[in-house]
Amino acid sequence: MKRLSIAAIALLGGCMTQEQPVTSAIPRPAPDEATPSGIAYLCDGRKEVSVVYAKNRASVTLDGRTWRMEYQPTDAGFRYADASNEWVGRDDLASLRAAGAPLAFNCRPTKRTT
Repeated sequence: MKRLSIAAIALLGGCMTQEQPVTSAIPRPAPDEATPSGIAYLCDGRKEVSVVYAKNRASVTLDGRTWRMEYQPTDAGFRYADASNEWVGRDDLASLRAAGAPLAFNCRPTKRTT
């Protein structure tokens, strides 16, 4: 009887469908796109970074502080920078650095903002 119950549970478990994690890519706009486009990012340590991209610029906000950075062409990924700060990344992973020290890292896009 015990074996039958274990077999039934195993059989039912095999019939259940497993849901795939929902992943929706949120592409950054082209650097020269004139229409502002905002994206919210969630980083390690549950830090939230908000970025508005427009006209070869990015306004990057973390903890109520905003940096306005210029697009810097790069061979791989993307880079926006000012005199001492940068918003840099590749695909769906980015980091915010100030004077070379990371402020927010492993940032992934979570939603579009207005």
